[in-house]
Amino acid sequence: MSKVLVKACILALLCIPLQAQAKNNKTDNNISYRDGVERCALDIAYDSDRQEAPVIVWFHGGGLTKGNKKIPEKLRGKNCVVVAVGYRLYPDASVSEIIDDAAMAVAWVVNNISRYGGDTHKIILSGHSAGAYLVSMLALDKQYLSKYGVDADQFSLIAAFAGQMMTHFTEKESRGIEKTQPVIDSLAPLHHIRKDAPPFLLVTGDRNLEMICRYEENALFCGLMKHIGHPSMTLYELQGFTHKTMVQPALQLLVNTLKL
Repeated sequence: MSKVLVKACILALLCIPLQAQAKNNKTDNNISYRDGVERCALDIAYDSDRQEAPVIVWFHGGGLTKGNKKIPEKLRGKNCVVVAVGYRLYPDASVSEIIDDAAMAVAWVVNNISRYGGDTHKIILSGHSAGAYLVSMLALDKQYLSKYGVDADQFSLIAAFAGQMMTHFTEKESRGIEKTQPVIDSLAPLHHIRKDAPPFLLVTGDRNLEMICRYEENALFCGLMKHIGHPSMTLYELQGFTHKTMVQPALQLLVNTLKL
């Protein structure tokens, strides 16, 4: 047998597992969770041959006024199910209604993700910026998920990347309040701190490069949660990274934390 043929056979054998893996990786797009509302839809990436896989529910950023659902490439092929959530945006919906969209989407995942090989006992809620704000509100203010029969304490981890922990600036804008005016009310994660909430992984960019006081808000939230006895709070500040560029290294921290 010639050396060329031998090399060709070896390459063919090496490609078989990769081809099989690619064949089993599937994505179902635009699955509605709120009838009649176009933006209220999910994209789900999963391995059709895998069962009882961890589930990461991902919420995009954009200040609650822009952005679209997208499955992070860094989470694909990591032996987990990934759900990207679309939701209504301000001013077509109020901030409270947007949080309700997030709750309804998570409830859909809890009730249906086993059909995609996901383990309902291993669900992680994650998001960047506005998405981090949404998952923090769902984890801390239990009323939103309880409306749909879901206990906010059941989640394995809340991975919030550069989220606003005070009342969101879009909510303040709707009330005519300056973005720089601190407000902590019922629409602030900080208003709902409790020691029995799920574990939190908090990540921000460099405090000198981030959005104004974004690191400081997360540091305050982390410190107060620890003070009242929450047993699992982790905060990373990514030196040299901005609000936008911190997403990829933050996702890698999530992958490392989950050992995917």
